[in-house]
Amino acid sequence: MSPTPIDPAALDTLRHALGPDRLQRDVVLAPYTTFKIGGPADYFFEARTADELATAVRVAREGAVPYRLLGLGANVVIGDRGVRGLVIHNAAWRIDLDAGAGRIRAESGAIVFPDLIEQAVGAGLSGLEHYVGIPSTVGGALWQNLHFLAPPPKRERTMFIEEVLLEADLLTQENQRRTVDVDYFDFGYDYSILHIRDDVVLSATFQLEPGDQTRMREIMKANLEWRALRHPPLDTEPSVGSIFKKIEGIGAGRLIDECGLKGACIGGVVVTHRHANIMINRGGARAADVQALIAYVQAVVERETGYRLETEIDFVGDFDPPTAANPIVLPRPPGLVTAEERAAMRAERGAA
Repeated sequence: MSPTPIDPAALDTLRHALGPDRLQRDVVLAPYTTFKIGGPADYFFEARTADELATAVRVAREGAVPYRLLGLGANVVIGDRGVRGLVIHNAAWRIDLDAGAGRIRAESGAIVFPDLIEQAVGAGLSGLEHYVGIPSTVGGALWQNLHFLAPPPKRERTMFIEEVLLEADLLTQENQRRTVDVDYFDFGYDYSILHIRDDVVLSATFQLEPGDQTRMREIMKANLEWRALRHPPLDTEPSVGSIFKKIEGIGAGRLIDECGLKGACIGGVVVTHRHANIMINRGGARAADVQALIAYVQAVVERETGYRLETEIDFVGDFDPPTAANPIVLPRPPGLVTAEERAAMRAERGAA
């Protein structure tokens, strides 16, 4: 597909502002996503600092150049035909630690785990250790108000990143640099004001408390084990996270599992036996396969239960028609034990 026409003057301004060798053409985006799926961007720029990120966004806006920010590429499916306009990959990863004040500042492209959390825990600062294992940049963490269950054994509440956020530096939708406090974000469950305002997080500062490193490591280990039982390892089983939203408090995974859809596969995409609400790329998957499998799961669940599942992931770019193939069912991998089965075994041991 031909690139979206961009005003030559705007393109020249971009090249001048970003560097003639930094603005690339036709970069395949699959390696920049956790699903490892996606076609090329017409234009691609990797922002290595918060200032570069602000410049790229500001100049693109001023030149009316369509642009898209990309961090870890979690929770997103990029079309096989790619993305028109400019994709800005946020690789602004600098982290500054002020252990005496209990503060850690990170640019928005920094990876929450391990980069940010390991620095905080290594300095004996507590508050971020709860969010291990969740694929997210700092900017993404603020966008979705990153959350996880409270530490074991009680796990009595959900903990949110807003609880430790002190302030953030933004490029606002009006193209102004501004520092805001936590209240600005109007945080909710899986929500922040960034859902309705086109502000770009450049960096965030977190206020932490002195903590016992042994206890923090215990929390990290427990949370990583909890996630490992429910979520496929991204390095060997690329995924986009949960595909469908909850319905009236009912987990989508439960409905999909009740319909016998674990192992359902179209092309290179399969509903993993680990968690019925997660699809993995088993190799060579295309966005067209994802679309087809999502439609198949929705149709079966609606037919069998009456519920219509809605997706909670973003679809970005231009898509080919869904794969025209009948699904097959792949057998459960030998030796796989799900979280539900482990819980049942623990209950049986307790009863005995």
